[in-house]
Amino acid sequence: MSLRINTNIPAMRALRHLDNTNIEMSGSIARLSSGLRINSAADDPAGLIISEGMRSQIKGISQAIRNSQDAVNMAKTAEGALDEIQRLLLGMRSLAVHSANTAVVDAASLQANQTQVRSTLQSIDRIAEQTQFGTKKLLDGTAGALANVTALNMVSSIHIGGTFGGESVTSGPITIARTTAATRASVALGNTFATANTIVPTAGSFVINGYSFTSNGNETVQSLVAKINEMSSTTGVTAQISGSGPVQIVLNHNTYGSQHSIAFFDPANIIHNAASATSVGVDAVFQVSVPTTAGVQTVNFTGGRGPQESGLRLTDNYGNSILLNENGNATAAATQVGVVTAGSVRFQIGANADQSVQFSMPVVFASRLGTGAVAGMSLADIDLTTQTGAENAMRVIDDAITQLAQLRGDLGSFQRNFLESTVRSLGIAEENLTASESTIRDADMAAEITEYTRLQILQQTGMSVLAQANQTPQGVLSLLRGG
Repeated sequence: MSLRINTNIPAMRALRHLDNTNIEMSGSIARLSSGLRINSAADDPAGLIISEGMRSQIKGISQAIRNSQDAVNMAKTAEGALDEIQRLLLGMRSLAVHSANTAVVDAASLQANQTQVRSTLQSIDRIAEQTQFGTKKLLDGTAGALANVTALNMVSSIHIGGTFGGESVTSGPITIARTTAATRASVALGNTFATANTIVPTAGSFVINGYSFTSNGNETVQSLVAKINEMSSTTGVTAQISGSGPVQIVLNHNTYGSQHSIAFFDPANIIHNAASATSVGVDAVFQVSVPTTAGVQTVNFTGGRGPQESGLRLTDNYGNSILLNENGNATAAATQVGVVTAGSVRFQIGANADQSVQFSMPVVFASRLGTGAVAGMSLADIDLTTQTGAENAMRVIDDAITQLAQLRGDLGSFQRNFLESTVRSLGIAEENLTASESTIRDADMAAEITEYTRLQILQQTGMSVLAQANQTPQGVLSLLRGG
């Protein structure tokens, strides 16, 4: 065995192991004090890269959840305003029903009802103008789709909401192309007469749509036609004389579509050569094309979907509607009839780019509601001071109530089935992604304490061995003293 005093290899080896133990001890202390397995890139470079990407996603998802919750609150604000407008419409309808009772209501009461209607319309317009979330106005058209008629000779009104064919509406032309023309129920009565002034010799009764008419055997064809037309508002049927000699009576329903029929009974054969006759109208079917975020969408619009609706009032499954007039019904070629201007609110509902959604808020000014019931009329045009005005007002208000209910339904569906569902799914994604990130980045404290204890023992042992190694050169002194 050789002894050296200039170089103490055992001490150097013990010091090296002690230094390594101290380095590991320092890392263990860092992990225990921070609770993290990765405190610097050197601890786990690959793990750091993966965990930082996950942290970015987690932060983005957390903000997306808050965005979606803000969107829910915005939708609730808009829906609350629509609910108030619905309440106002119900009050207006009560006034219209009261005004239609002209046998009892005097002119002063009619004028009072009209004054109250004007006040209600001002309230509706105020709600449409002033409803906002923060500084963002919701119901004035800046966040919704507006459709304007460009072919008034064909179309009386157009309503296009924010969704068409399942896609979000964008700005551009609205075109229509006829598939099936609407028709009115019509019955040409079989008996013929020399002229319109010929006496109808048979006495008796005939019935049109449940209303009974009587002929005394001394009336002319013209007088019977006048009788039928006097009750047109009750039966829904108008009579006219066809031909110049001989002539016959033709019955036409006043309204287009399959909801409106003629049931005629003439057991005495006064003006018809059979005991009865029936006829049913046909609803219009048109293809309507509107630009959307997925390109131009073409959808079949069908008339007469609701009870007693005109076959010329075309609707789709999303509450969009077009009211044709007779010229529009007669035009078969594809024709531009309007322009849609699309505004929308955009919600960032995901952690990444292109994870957003747009929704067009409804436009609820009085001039935009109830446009599909009476040609050329909206809520803004209601006049309760006449019998006809009160009747039309009920139709317009009913249409506005239906329209507004559809708008509220669309908004509620977007809130419930999209926004609230998104919040729930994002919450699950955030939870699972955080669990994965924790597995990579967080320290296992039980294992780390066990490792720390081991390193403590190694450190103490290393220091003791180093002290012993430093004593080895002392053996040389013993040799010198022995000499």
